[in-house]
Amino acid sequence: MLKFIPNRLALITLISACIIILISMGLRQTFGLFFKAFEEGIGCTRTEFGLAIGIQMLFWGMFAPLFGIIADKFGGNRAVFLGFIIFALGIYMLYSGPNTGIFFQISLGVLIGIALGATAIGVPVSEVGKHFPNNSRTIATGLVTAAASVGYFLSPLFTQYSLGEFGWIQTLKYFMFFIGFGLIASLFLLPAKSIIESSQADRDQTFISAIKEASAHKGYLLLVLGFFVCGFQITLVGTHIPGYMQERGMGGWSATIILALIGFFNIFGTLGMGYLGTKFKKKNLLSILYFLRALSICVFIFSTPSMINSVIFGVTFGLLWLSTVPPTNGIVAQIFGTKYLSTLFGIVFLCHQFGAFAGAFLGGYFFDTYGSYDYAWYIAIALSIIATFIHYPIDEKPIVRSLINT
Repeated sequence: MLKFIPNRLALITLISACIIILISMGLRQTFGLFFKAFEEGIGCTRTEFGLAIGIQMLFWGMFAPLFGIIADKFGGNRAVFLGFIIFALGIYMLYSGPNTGIFFQISLGVLIGIALGATAIGVPVSEVGKHFPNNSRTIATGLVTAAASVGYFLSPLFTQYSLGEFGWIQTLKYFMFFIGFGLIASLFLLPAKSIIESSQADRDQTFISAIKEASAHKGYLLLVLGFFVCGFQITLVGTHIPGYMQERGMGGWSATIILALIGFFNIFGTLGMGYLGTKFKKKNLLSILYFLRALSICVFIFSTPSMINSVIFGVTFGLLWLSTVPPTNGIVAQIFGTKYLSTLFGIVFLCHQFGAFAGAFLGGYFFDTYGSYDYAWYIAIALSIIATFIHYPIDEKPIVRSLINT
């Protein structure tokens, strides 16, 4: 057993969270590859497709805090189990019908979005964070986030192959088997026996006081704003990179290679950021990360399209993809403690999903209106520069509570 794992319960929860997030985030990463099949199969436009993904991101964000509350009150295993049930319903409607018009938005957008609020990032990462002390929390959450990277790497390869060999309906049916494995894994996302590194005042804090405390903290508000940028960028890439590569005259596999490389190199990025989070100030790491994202996007869109350029973008952006999660979650836990970590990180993630909605919808809208994704990329670069500066003033010092204030 690794030295940083405090007990057997923490190990079981860590493994469970890794499996959950590998399946959930892996499946979520593949929807951009379906855009052509949905255009031909059910006649949806790219604006409608982008809107569905945007709605998915929005509902993911809105329900992340709600499932965070369920996890904090009743256990993460129950929250995630319910999420996978809803996930299965959304996938089933998508391939069995009705799946056009408003029903397309409900299945791909609303239902899968609600499901992701429980199964992706927020609850699994935060539940693991409750089992680990501050000096090893970013490493543990980095491992969970790296598991998503494995899903990011494998799922696009499987999906592209399955779409070519069996079609989009059969591919979605295969997704149901993966969701079944997620349901089983969710049963082992067990709650921590006690709140670690906490005073009696921390343990006695109420839910309402925790929300008021966070909403009055300048650093928390800046963190919320910064995560908007993350959501915009990764959803723009995940949703529209297949269409963008087609626009630039590159084959379908070029987008798949980019998504697969993003997934593979995100493993190293999240693990590396998890380690660096134990050595350096997390806010400074976030500032550097967003600056490097801007640089990566600039090189990609202003260079001549080629497979080499695609590979470079997949590698560099992969290193930066979900690397924001360990330090962001770590800052929330470091400042406010772990009792309401799932809820408070869920609220941060809500703003991430507002950005994700904007990235998904504006990408499709700009293409249908102007015949190009360029304006969406320009916005992504500008937002990255803004995020570089707004993280620096964050005060990471833990709040010291008194019994009177709880």
